[in-house]
Amino acid sequence: MSECVSNFFLYNDEIRKREEFEDNIFKEGKSLYEVIRIIDGKPLFLKAHLDRLNNSSNITDLKLWLGRKEIVDSIFKLIHINEIYSGNVKLIFNFYKNNKFLAYFVEHHYPTSRDYEVGVKTDFFHIERENPNAKVINRKFKVRVNKKITESGIFEAVLVDDEGNITEGSKSNIFMIKGEKVITAPFKRVLPGTTRNIIMQICLGLGLEVLEEDVNYREIDKFDAIFISGTSPKVLPVKSVGNIEFNSSNNKILLQIMGAYNEKIRKDIENFVF
Repeated sequence: MSECVSNFFLYNDEIRKREEFEDNIFKEGKSLYEVIRIIDGKPLFLKAHLDRLNNSSNITDLKLWLGRKEIVDSIFKLIHINEIYSGNVKLIFNFYKNNKFLAYFVEHHYPTSRDYEVGVKTDFFHIERENPNAKVINRKFKVRVNKKITESGIFEAVLVDDEGNITEGSKSNIFMIKGEKVITAPFKRVLPGTTRNIIMQICLGLGLEVLEEDVNYREIDKFDAIFISGTSPKVLPVKSVGNIEFNSSNNKILLQIMGAYNEKIRKDIENFVF
């Protein structure tokens, strides 16, 4: 099954049909990518996503050949040619011989209302990302993690590094709550997610103490609540990590963060300007 789910995709400045999409096009060279959620035909937290794309470019020393306006124009072009106004758009800069830029809609897995009400199941997976601060396509990593998620019947894998510290989710960031403190892994160990940064700002605005510190996976049971964050899950309570259960969906601090984040989304879409 092709990763491209829209009828049309962009290949550099060309509009192409889905039948022409080749998933193996990224096997050669390195690829930087970004996934942006589209709501009501508008890209959510667009500036933050483009900032992160530039950050990935700077870290890897792979220079983007399109400017911000050209990237934004491509996103809206993709939305309009497909007449899709809700979903996830993937942008890829592939660096290999003739550099390639692609933009297309990908399959998304948004949590159900029930997931937000009771939380989702997760489990530990002992694996490390290479260069975690940059969003670089790593096919082997993706295959291994997806296998773990499928075989375990979980929503997300909680990654644990070689030192036994919790870093992030395979497609999300991880936050832990103890009292009125919100704890997440140090910046250097994770992909600096757009949602992660917004949540940290929200927490400070709510008067909550935010700590970036290592947490060993064996100490997970000392926390009151756990949640994951990301483009698709937003702020999503976790009800279990392996066989350790939490009452995250009823935690008052988590509910405050979730409410504030949803309000942030509403304002960003309503007041969208670029």
